[in-house]
Amino acid sequence: MNGRYLIPANSKKSEMILGLFTPLDLILFSSGVGLTLIMMFAIHTDSIVGMLLILLPAMVAAFLVFPVPHYHNVLQLITNIYTFYFVRQRTYKWRGWCYKNGNNK
Repeated sequence: MNGRYLIPANSKKSEMILGLFTPLDLILFSSGVGLTLIMMFAIHTDSIVGMLLILLPAMVAAFLVFPVPHYHNVLQLITNIYTFYFVRQRTYKWRGWCYKNGNNK
């Protein structure tokens, strides 16, 4: 069969937990939910704003690991955007295969 292999489109998905999450996602989500549970038992509040602040760690963690089409999750999307705009130097050095390599000498 001439050494060519067909890789299925969902091959990476089979490496994930439940087909959606990486171990880092589950650690992040469980720590957010755990912090929220600790805050619910430690802090008593009767206001809606107080309850929203207590639920904030779980909501942020759930938002970060929520699966998005064409990306694994929002955390990976935010990481890609941050890396593209702020971390990597976007200076592309090109050395082509042309004889003169852009020089007219």
